[in-house]
Amino acid sequence: MTDLNEIVDELRDFYLRAHRAIDRAMKMDGVSLARAKLLKFIAAEGSARSADIGTAFGFSPRTVTEAIDALERDGLVQRTPDPTDRRAKRLSITPAGEAALAASEPARQKFVTNVFGILSEQEQQALFKALRKMNDRLEEIDAD
Repeated sequence: MTDLNEIVDELRDFYLRAHRAIDRAMKMDGVSLARAKLLKFIAAEGSARSADIGTAFGFSPRTVTEAIDALERDGLVQRTPDPTDRRAKRLSITPAGEAALAASEPARQKFVTNVFGILSEQEQQALFKALRKMNDRLEEIDAD
């Protein structure tokens, strides 16, 4: 039987390596993984408030503001007044943001195929089930 700590170490190493590799690949063609996540969220919402982003990603208000400022500075999102709350701003993705997101997607897909494609269909199913089971357990722990 494998030591559980060895599994944790392998999972951590995989996560860190995978995150660096996919981020590097996506940046070369469009936007970083972090920026892509934010842009996808904003695009899916149609428009979003900073508070929505903070809640969805578990970010502090300062982190959200810095990220949105950078996206806006680069022309990837725009802020407009919120029609229901004069203190708030709504964020929407710009055509440049959509283009950058689209440009990075092939690199993300290639990464996913290259890394997870080495697993057989059965291994992919087993990995998915194991990860789903562990994520469900984490939700239970968080709820306690």
